[in-house]
Amino acid sequence: MSHRRPATALASAGAVLLVLAARAQEPPALFDDVTARAGITFVHHSGATPDKYMMETFGSGVAWIDVDNDGYQDLYFVNGAPGASNVLYRNNRNGTFANITGGSGTASDGNRTAHKTGVAVGDYDNDGRLDLYVTAFGPNTLYRNLGNGKFEDVTAAAGVGGGANEWSTSSGFFDYDRDGDLDLYVATYVDFRMDENPWCGDRKPGYRMYCNPTIFDGTVSRLYRNNGNGTFADVSKAAGVANPAGKGLGVVFCDYDRDGDQDIYVANDLVRNFLYRNNGDGTFQDVAYAAAVGFDINGKPQAGMGVDCGDVDGDGFPELFVTNFSEELNTLYKNHADGTFEDVTRQIGLGSGFLPLGFGTKMFDYDNDGDLDIHVTNGHVIDNVKLYTPSLSYEQKDLLYENVGGAFKDVSAQAGAALQNTRVGRGLAVADFDNDGFLDVAISSLGRRAVLLRNRGVSRKNWIEIRAEGTTSNRFGLGATVRVQTPGRLQVREINNTASYQSANDTRLHVGLGDAKTIPQLEILWPSGVRQVLTDVAANQILTVKETAR
Repeated sequence: MSHRRPATALASAGAVLLVLAARAQEPPALFDDVTARAGITFVHHSGATPDKYMMETFGSGVAWIDVDNDGYQDLYFVNGAPGASNVLYRNNRNGTFANITGGSGTASDGNRTAHKTGVAVGDYDNDGRLDLYVTAFGPNTLYRNLGNGKFEDVTAAAGVGGGANEWSTSSGFFDYDRDGDLDLYVATYVDFRMDENPWCGDRKPGYRMYCNPTIFDGTVSRLYRNNGNGTFADVSKAAGVANPAGKGLGVVFCDYDRDGDQDIYVANDLVRNFLYRNNGDGTFQDVAYAAAVGFDINGKPQAGMGVDCGDVDGDGFPELFVTNFSEELNTLYKNHADGTFEDVTRQIGLGSGFLPLGFGTKMFDYDNDGDLDIHVTNGHVIDNVKLYTPSLSYEQKDLLYENVGGAFKDVSAQAGAALQNTRVGRGLAVADFDNDGFLDVAISSLGRRAVLLRNRGVSRKNWIEIRAEGTTSNRFGLGATVRVQTPGRLQVREINNTASYQSANDTRLHVGLGDAKTIPQLEILWPSGVRQVLTDVAANQILTVKETAR
């Protein structure tokens, strides 16, 4: 009897070996979905009805906030439907979170009819504790952090509730007048009335759709100046940012011209975007036309959703990035350092963003190699979109782009199973929740469970995280410019947690250092004007830097 294996068995064994060899060559996953393992059970409720009210489809945001100042980032999810509870999770410092919403005072905005949308984080009263601001279709809410996981609704006293029928979206805290107190910008969307809800789409069963924003008027966004006594003044008109044509969905602050003042960039929906240059005297000038950041390369307004600002090519001046509608490209505007920008989207490898509908986004160095990568979460706004455009889908995959010398490579398919799952992505926020030096991602998905993606840190590159402690400047140093000099590379970053879509990121600044184990020089230009220089800073630490006196 022959002891040779049959040819079929040999072929099967060979196939197995080939599969194992192929798997051995596959790059390790970059992110893991640890939502269940971490104890995150939040499910977003959209409040969807057959009447297709527009606010039902725009989703809600998510925020990272160190509620108790223990050095670990906690997590706050905004819910959508009227009466649905927002949820606050405390970081247990072991990779898990505990729901501490009950008794925290942050579950609801006190108005059971408000459709909640976005969230901002900042220490508006400079008491060393981060506060929460929740936007809505209806009154907005300011929660003052009392410590010990407790918050107090101080909206009425602070004067930042907005209009009763106003649709507020993205918002953020920043010190535009550099007086040491955080001011508040609130983007607003369209003039929508519940009792004037038009029918959009074909008039046959199942074909009604959410309406296009072009049939509604724009609204005036709000700028609140901090009075330094717990109250704010609405200075929108006096400051020059009260443009009634706006249909704002995303907002980011950055010093795009490097003159020391925080400027404002607003992503609008199917009307041109706004770039408000800070004049340094309490006023702003919209320079979007001159700067060439209001339209795409063809001179058309796009359906802007999320937005971020950061230096992707290492020249020291920040670019602007905007996510847009399906069958539009997400747009990257290159900063020419002379007050003008150029739409370079097609040239730098972002073409895979054409079919998806982008919402939340963040530029961050996921692999710690010393440059900014881009993550976009996607999901359509029309739940029955396949009835109208079969090539499009409601649930969509995220996009992850690796920065390769100032251009981008789509690495979504290589990022692991977590990025192959589809979702109706809306809010996205980034933080190093486990303090391992690699940035993680939280995503709010419309009408679905939230997602927590842990960065596996496969690159093993070096890093630094800076926790700024302002004295003359605002307490968390928002708006400070940081210059990190390592051998052969200078990185210029800003401490800013406002970006993406209706969401708030870690207030700490994360900088990837590549192979550098020491930072020869680290310079911070505080909003107060104080320039502080540190030398020979060790890598791979979370460094608290307290602002020095003038």
